[in-house]
Amino acid sequence: MVKKKQAGPGVLATNNKARYNYAIGETFEAGLALTGTEIKSVRAGQITIADGFVQIRNGEAWLDNVNIAWFPQGNQFNHEPLRSRRLLLHQSEITRLAKASSVAGVTIVPLKVYIKRGFAKVLIGLGTGKHSYDKRETIKKRDQERELRRSVKR
Repeated sequence: MVKKKQAGPGVLATNNKARYNYAIGETFEAGLALTGTEIKSVRAGQITIADGFVQIRNGEAWLDNVNIAWFPQGNQFNHEPLRSRRLLLHQSEITRLAKASSVAGVTIVPLKVYIKRGFAKVLIGLGTGKHSYDKRETIKKRDQERELRRSVKR
């Protein structure tokens, strides 16, 4: 049986696909505005951020295409799994993100979701798309590090 890799204390979801497809520059920590059943599902680890992205609309940051599963005991009060969720950021951070994302080829992607002092937080980053040769370099570097860890372990 394959063991699950631990991402760290309190980390509920990570987006490994983002680091592979994008060169991540600056990162920001944002709060998530969630409903009651959503936060219960997030705390249970029922969140998928692999296809998520952030958009700036009307001076607010919105997290789109992130799936938070239904809470089993939520019955008729359950939430919609793929709805847009507002990110809680300072206005200066939102304007910096808006300026950066207006440049062609720059995307705002969620990197990980975690609980900090009882609140759900998401780490978002400014990513520029990688070319296929950059992705091959990433794979090569990862394989070399894996071989080095194996040799040290022996």
